[in-house]
Amino acid sequence: MRKTSYLIPIAVIVVAAILSSIFVVDEREKVLVLRFGQIKQVRVEPGIGFKIPVLDELVSFEDRILSLETPLIEVTPADDRRLEIDAFVLYRIDDVVQYRQAIGASGEARAEAELSGILESQIRAVLGSQGVTSNTILSPERSALMDQIRVRSDSRADALGLAVVDVRLRQTNLPEQNFDATLQRMIAEREREATDERARGREAAQRVTALADRTYEEILSEARRDARIIEGEADAERNRVFAKAYSKDAEFFEFYRSLSAYEASLKGENSTMVLSPDSEFFNYLRSDQGRRSEEGETR
Repeated sequence: MRKTSYLIPIAVIVVAAILSSIFVVDEREKVLVLRFGQIKQVRVEPGIGFKIPVLDELVSFEDRILSLETPLIEVTPADDRRLEIDAFVLYRIDDVVQYRQAIGASGEARAEAELSGILESQIRAVLGSQGVTSNTILSPERSALMDQIRVRSDSRADALGLAVVDVRLRQTNLPEQNFDATLQRMIAEREREATDERARGREAAQRVTALADRTYEEILSEARRDARIIEGEADAERNRVFAKAYSKDAEFFEFYRSLSAYEASLKGENSTMVLSPDSEFFNYLRSDQGRRSEEGETR
């Protein structure tokens, strides 16, 4: 009986010691095992680990991607137009040993303060570098600038055991005291650009109009030349036909010419003519045989 009363507490202590020496590493975290402040184990993979009860201490770190928002800072690009900018960064703890040695026991708050300082300095350095204007920051080139900030911040955050995954510029605002002046300057620039565009448009219109006028004159001249050639050819053909008709039957030719003259003279309302009765114009009208009326016959 006395022996059993001793064994039970000993068994309980042994079981408690075994249980307290076992720890589980979650897949969302990394664990350091410290003994008197010194790192004895580094567990970055999920699973079961062992430690010495009482002597060893577990310190857990997030293995997931973390986020941080920087405060609003003022930067001055190359065109001296001051801007107020804040950023959003994604990062993760890449090296828990380096992180522990750099941050100590202060934890996440100090790490965020250190990382925020790195981001602010790199944002000022990149956006204030030569050739980067406020228009550049607001243009599609903004993505390249954010990537530069990420790369430079990542190289400096490596000393903290951190890896910068992504950096995004959020707000890009003008300071209140500069807003009106900047707005007026932008309006003036847009008006100047509009004036230049209108001037170039008028110049282009004049060139197009001059070209159209020259083309019109060239086409018209060619058409007139072709028309004169065709008229000349038509006249020659007409004369040839007349000459041929005259050579075959001179009397019929004269009769046809007289009918054509009557048709042209008595067309429409122009039906009144004042002529001498013995005018040769009506020679064929005075003849009942379709021949030229000789002056001796009519009388």
